[in-house]
Amino acid sequence: MVRMKVPMSMEDPDAEARRTLMLHRAMATGLLVLMALVTLGSYALPAGWGTDLLQAAAKAGFVGGIADWFAVTALFRHPLGLPIPHTAIIPRQKERLGRALGRFVATHVFTEHEVSGMLARLDLPSILRKFLSDPESTRPAAIALAGMLPRLLATVEDGRARRVVARMVPRILGGPGAGRVVARALHGLVAGGRHQEVFGFMLAQMKSLLASKEEALQAAITERVREQGGRLVGWALGATIARRVLGTINAELDKLEPDGSELRAAFDEWLRREITRMEEDPARAAEIGLAIRKAVAHETVQAWLWDVWARLRVALEADAARPSGRTVAFLEGSFANLGTMLEQDPAVRARVQTAAEGIIGSLMPAARTQLADFIANVVAGWDAATITEKLELRIGSDLQYVRVNGTLVGFLVGGIVYAALHATFGHVSF
Repeated sequence: MVRMKVPMSMEDPDAEARRTLMLHRAMATGLLVLMALVTLGSYALPAGWGTDLLQAAAKAGFVGGIADWFAVTALFRHPLGLPIPHTAIIPRQKERLGRALGRFVATHVFTEHEVSGMLARLDLPSILRKFLSDPESTRPAAIALAGMLPRLLATVEDGRARRVVARMVPRILGGPGAGRVVARALHGLVAGGRHQEVFGFMLAQMKSLLASKEEALQAAITERVREQGGRLVGWALGATIARRVLGTINAELDKLEPDGSELRAAFDEWLRREITRMEEDPARAAEIGLAIRKAVAHETVQAWLWDVWARLRVALEADAARPSGRTVAFLEGSFANLGTMLEQDPAVRARVQTAAEGIIGSLMPAARTQLADFIANVVAGWDAATITEKLELRIGSDLQYVRVNGTLVGFLVGGIVYAALHATFGHVSF
């Protein structure tokens, strides 16, 4: 006959506890039966002091064993199924037991001192460092965080969030330090010569604008000449003057090459002077900040910023959805950098440990209450048979020793009492 192997998930987790309870219960019951057999057997022995002593001790042991069996059984069920008052205590009092157990765990086990000691022994910074230093662990976390990005960005689209951002951004960008931030940014541009590229871009845009508006500008200049010199002069010279003015402007713009241009040199000198003023003159820095604040607060600028934000959001969401995107790579790099900081900087480890203890400490009062309620609700939700079985499996084996000890103690005390009474009063019935 082939015996099928039971999967681990289907095995009874309390099988060992059941076997242990059955063994101890059989031992206690066997001792009780032994006391009953000794009592009955003593009547078959020859009369005498020894027989009486054995009979008295066995009777006392049997009575003690029966009493303790009744006491142990009454905790979990009605003895012999009889509805005797004050029996089946645990099934009837499971709700009160659950509340008491919940309060005990919350008050005496789940305390600030115990939790702080546990956190210190765990060494949370080291655990966090090991996690952050393992790419196999951080990559799934980075992908999961990137997946949350669309929901996070969606909150910004809420009307209230939009209004808060519209109020806060001008204050942040236009604060007292905005001028110094702009100065540092411009310093980087000038140091790398990028400001001339910006200047060249502006000139190119200006030339493109002039080219696109050439006809309108010629008409405007011709009309202006006609207004100042009369209809005849305007008819004769207006178009020629307009073409010469526009030609001169375009020629001068063409002369503004990166090198050898007085206008570019003047722009460079003016920009450096303004950077110095913003860095050294608080009043000038404040003026720049105020200008930025007014510009950002303007409805047109805000509409443009929201349009830029909408385009950026679409790009961010598309990138976050790709496991190989820049968002996931950025998050992985951030995790790795944090892991390096935790490994090399004791101050960072101390701050992480202190922060964790502070957060958990602040949550402890509410957590204790919820833990006590959780335990009470779980125990109250158990059916009477379940709670009786679970508790009996956990403490039933030890309670069987109560029965064993009651039987043995009854046997010894019964014998001692009989001997003492016989020595005092002579023959006694026991």
